[in-house]
Amino acid sequence: MSEEESSLKLSHSHILNHSIMKQVITFGCRLNAYESEVIKKNLEGLADENIAVFNTCAVTSEAERQARQAIRKYRKENPAARIVVTGCAAQITPAKYSAMPEVDLVLGNEEKLDSKNYQVSGVRCQVSGEKAEIWNLKPETSVLVNDIMSVRETASHLVSGFEGRARAFVQVQNGCNHRCTFCIIPYGRGNSRSVAVGEIVTEVRTLAEAGYNEIVLTGVDITDYGLDLPGKPSLGQMMKRLLKLVPELKRLRLSSIDVAEIDNDLLDLIAGEPRLMPHLHLSLQSGDDMILKRMKRRHLRKDILDFCEKARKLRPDVVFGADIIAGFPTETEAMFANTSRIIDEANLTYLHVFPYSSREGTPAAKMPQIAKNIRKERAAELRGKGGKNLAEFLQSRIGKTENIIIEKPGFGRTEHFAPVKLNGDAVSGALARVEISDADAEHLIAA
Repeated sequence: MSEEESSLKLSHSHILNHSIMKQVITFGCRLNAYESEVIKKNLEGLADENIAVFNTCAVTSEAERQARQAIRKYRKENPAARIVVTGCAAQITPAKYSAMPEVDLVLGNEEKLDSKNYQVSGVRCQVSGEKAEIWNLKPETSVLVNDIMSVRETASHLVSGFEGRARAFVQVQNGCNHRCTFCIIPYGRGNSRSVAVGEIVTEVRTLAEAGYNEIVLTGVDITDYGLDLPGKPSLGQMMKRLLKLVPELKRLRLSSIDVAEIDNDLLDLIAGEPRLMPHLHLSLQSGDDMILKRMKRRHLRKDILDFCEKARKLRPDVVFGADIIAGFPTETEAMFANTSRIIDEANLTYLHVFPYSSREGTPAAKMPQIAKNIRKERAAELRGKGGKNLAEFLQSRIGKTENIIIEKPGFGRTEHFAPVKLNGDAVSGALARVEISDADAEHLIAA
C-alpha cells in the first residue's frame, strides 16, 4: 500500500431515514473508500437504529490518532449511537479499540464486508485465530476479528455506485506478499489475493452502464495482480480483457504501481490505449539505493529512471506521480540529496511526500531514527520541489484543449489528473472538452 494511497483522508457517508442515522466514516486509502461503499449496503439491511462505522487506517500513528479522536468526538455528540470500528487499525490492534469506552463492536477487515456481522450485540467477544484473554478485551464490547493471514480469496463485492464521487473505484486485489520494513499494512490486509477477471469485468460493466465514465483500479499492491489465480494473468492482461469486454468504459485509471512488477501487456496499453489515462503514480519511497535496500524495496533508483524513460518513449505525454518518505531511519544528507535529485531526473509532477512515521511492530522502528524536525524539514523541501514541477507542468498546458471529468460544479480533472477551475454548473461525472486559458500554482483555468 503506497503512502499516496494511504494519505489521511476522512470522508462521511450518511443513510438517513427520518431520525435514524447510519453513517460510515472513512480514513485512508481508495481501497477503504471502496469497502465503505460495501459497508453502506450492509447497513441498509439493518433494523432502524443509529449506527456509525469507523473504517480506520493504520499506515501511520497519526492516522490512528485521528481515528481515535474522531470516535471520541462522535460519541460525545451522539451518546445513543452504536459505534463500530473496523479497518486496518482495528484488524492489527483490536484490543486498543475494544478498550475504548465509546466503542460497541470491533470488526476485522474480512468481517466488515459481511452484513450479518453488524447485527452482533451483547456478546463478550467472538474471535477466531487469537485468544481474547491475550488481547485483554473489555467484556461489554463484541469483537469479530480473524487471523487475516488465513484469508485466501478476495471476493468481488458489486458496488453499483459511489455517492458524491465523479469516478468509481474497483477493487482488483487485496493484501501484499512483500514486507517493506516501514509498512504494517500486510498485517492488516493479509497476503496478496486477486479478484477473478470475470468478476472485475462484471463490476466495471455495471458501473459504466450506471453512468460512471472513469474507473480507478485499486488494491494494496495491484501490480502483483493475478499470481494467485489460475493461469496467473498479469495486471496488463486483465486490463486488456477488461477494456475489450467493456467498450462503453470511457476512461481507466490505475492507483499506485510498483515498477518492479510492470509487465509487457501494461507497457502495450501505455503505448496504444487512449482509454488508459496518461498519469501513472509510482510507489517510489526513496531515490537512494541504500535506503531502498533498508526499506526492503525491490527496485533501485535506476529502475525508476529506466521505467519513466521507457514509458515516455511509448507515450510522450505521460506524467508521473510518486510517493516519497522523507527522513527514513539512517537517511544521511547525501542519501536525501539522491531522493531530491530523482524528482528532477524522472520529472515527477505529482508528489505525495510524508515525513517518516515510526510504526510499532515494523523493523524500521528499531533502526536509528532521524530527528522529527529534520524529517519535517526534508519533507517540506521535497514538497517545494513537487510544487515547482506541478506549476511548470500546468503552465505548459495553457492554450491546449483538455478532456476533463467534472468532479463537482466549477471543478474537474484532465486526463493527466491536473485540476481545472471551470465556469458553469456541469453535472458531476460528466466528460467535457475545455480550452485552457490560464493557470495558477495549483490549477488550470478553463476559458
